[in-house]
Amino acid sequence: MTRETAGVAGDPGGPEVLVLPGPAEVGFAAAERIVEAVVPAIELRGRADVATTGGSTPAAIYRALVSDELRGLVPWASLHLWFGDDRFVARHHADSNVGPVDAILFGRDGGPGSPLPHPNVHPWPVDATLAAGGTAADCAAAYEAEMRASLATDAAGRPRLDVVLVGIGPDGHLLSVFPGSRAFDAPGWTTAVPAPSHVGPHVDRVTCTPGILDAAGSLLVVAHGAAKAAIVARILAGPRDERALPAQRARRAGATWLLDTAAAAGLSTGTGSR
Repeated sequence: MTRETAGVAGDPGGPEVLVLPGPAEVGFAAAERIVEAVVPAIELRGRADVATTGGSTPAAIYRALVSDELRGLVPWASLHLWFGDDRFVARHHADSNVGPVDAILFGRDGGPGSPLPHPNVHPWPVDATLAAGGTAADCAAAYEAEMRASLATDAAGRPRLDVVLVGIGPDGHLLSVFPGSRAFDAPGWTTAVPAPSHVGPHVDRVTCTPGILDAAGSLLVVAHGAAKAAIVARILAGPRDERALPAQRARRAGATWLLDTAAAAGLSTGTGSR
């Protein structure tokens, strides 16, 4: 399999950009990077904390993690899974970001699953909040409290996660931080987000604030498909304006962008293969 490093014009301090043939290869490469990050973290401090994402991004990654090639390499008992954002819907709802975890990592789709302990999965407490008659803001506050009780912080007081995995929305959002989002100015680690009208699903969200990206030990950005080509090119090769294109917050040194050839079609390609 050929991996090419795509050039990001005018941004020498930018991320590593890897272009692979298709979504399956992107998913496997992202899964490899997760394994490479969590194993030394567990050896160092006995646990690893990974923030995952939703939408169409994680399914191929989860399938790679439970594949014959990688399943035995993951120290599942010491892995803790968090969520960068979610929709304010019940866990069993089709729009919940927890669905692919239940289906693939817990084997409810009939696949091999993983031995990831159920208590090691930390979903946003949407179900409990809804049962108590609470709001998305209540849910965000409860999740921040759980994160602060469990996660280390960096020198700036940001949550220190070993891996943060994000996808890219059609408008250039990541997490549930949309263009012009008030999440940029939220003082804490989490915030509620009103239902967006310009992209679906049109439901309230809960999200980590952008600082979670800055403190990540390994920041992985995944995109695939021709529909993402134009926005990926704007994010990676265009002028920097994070308020207009929030995903540019991940256009930094130390981040890795994993794209398939269709999503990278608008980028110039460098000469080095990896």
